[in-house]
Amino acid sequence: MSSTRVVRDSMGEMTVPADALYGAQTQRAINNFPISGQSMPESFIRALILIKSAAAKTNTELEQISPEMGKAIEQAAETLLADPSLMSHFPVDVYQTGSGTSTNMNANEVLATIATGIYAQENDGSVGANDHINYGQSSNDIIPSTIHVSAAIALNDRLLPALTHLESAIRAKSESVHSYVKTGRTHLMDAMPVRLSQSLDAWADQVAMNIDRLKALQPQLQSLALGGTAVGTGINAHPEFAVKFNATLSQMTGLAFTPADNFFTHIGSQDIAAAVSGQLKACAVTLMKIANDLRWMNSGPLAGLGEIELQALQPGSSIMPGKVNPVIPEAAAMVCAQVIGNDTAITVAGQSGNFELNVMLPLVAKNLLDSLDTLATVSVELADKAITTFKVNEEKLQEALARNPILVTALNPIIGYEKAAQIAKKAYAEGRAIIDVASDETDLAREELQKLLDPARLTEGGL
Repeated sequence: MSSTRVVRDSMGEMTVPADALYGAQTQRAINNFPISGQSMPESFIRALILIKSAAAKTNTELEQISPEMGKAIEQAAETLLADPSLMSHFPVDVYQTGSGTSTNMNANEVLATIATGIYAQENDGSVGANDHINYGQSSNDIIPSTIHVSAAIALNDRLLPALTHLESAIRAKSESVHSYVKTGRTHLMDAMPVRLSQSLDAWADQVAMNIDRLKALQPQLQSLALGGTAVGTGINAHPEFAVKFNATLSQMTGLAFTPADNFFTHIGSQDIAAAVSGQLKACAVTLMKIANDLRWMNSGPLAGLGEIELQALQPGSSIMPGKVNPVIPEAAAMVCAQVIGNDTAITVAGQSGNFELNVMLPLVAKNLLDSLDTLATVSVELADKAITTFKVNEEKLQEALARNPILVTALNPIIGYEKAAQIAKKAYAEGRAIIDVASDETDLAREELQKLLDPARLTEGGL
């Protein structure tokens, strides 16, 4: 038997693999774009299939396609969503036509092939990729809509729960380490003491603010271009299609999707995706800060700060026995660097809204979903394998606190800044504890100095 078959589209015949569910337009894209070997993210394809199913339901309700045909399309979508191995039939490269038309037609052709097999069992004719699967739609409104839907699902189902988990893990750890006081640092130099819990609570609040900002963007992300068709006018779509489609999709996903207030805006620009990406970048900045703080506090253990000990997860060197590295914070930092890079690419792509259509949509989709996915995964890893499990080295904390000349700041209101500076410099030069030098250089009783210079009291602020 032949391993290929001949299919046809408006441009003529094409040869495709015999077992391929796609048709001529997909094969043309495969031939035209052998660029990266990266196909569109599975989460994007699954969202696209879901949208096609919701569109079929809507067109059936509006009597634009027959109930039998609509049901066949829905069943075809269910078949694809239930079997991950069928994702191999969506091979179109990310770097393709800027509208994502090739990916839209890929989905139309695969769904048409499966739906025709279902429909033809009891009906004459076939299900058409353009005339039925794509009815009332254009690549120009469905691909921007799929960007929003796939990102909205990833944000709601993956990233927000992951960040909430991370915040909870930090707050729980904060409570458990509240009794520990450490040397604060500004400019990487010794500063006034802080409680370890105060440092962790700052991290937790950073994460919480990211959660709030992402939630604030959800209504915009859940507004969709579908219904605007080719340029935003809604040509060839039923007047009620957009409203009914969004109601159907909302019921299917549990998320509140709405038609865009202005289809032209959603088709001609990617401002909302850029805004979400910008907030993902801000989230990456937060996680990078947390990861680097953990690395610094864990550094050493002998020649560094050694304030905490991260969980030992794997050997740290192929040549130095016994070395253990902070691998989870390092992985988190790399994810953050990539997310920042993704945002830069999306920023450039967002500027490519020429008149009525943005023409870098596949790139926006790939980078946005990559950022959402990796931030979600690494947030949980950071929570469970670094923050929850680190141990505090109290001896190191106390050793540094006892020698910290900056504690003299607490004496400023009593002896003045200049005198305090002299004491600090002498303590540092002679390697002596600040309380000993202050006892020699001032008239303050040692008992009073002990009270004034108590690191724990100094974490409470005030005079």
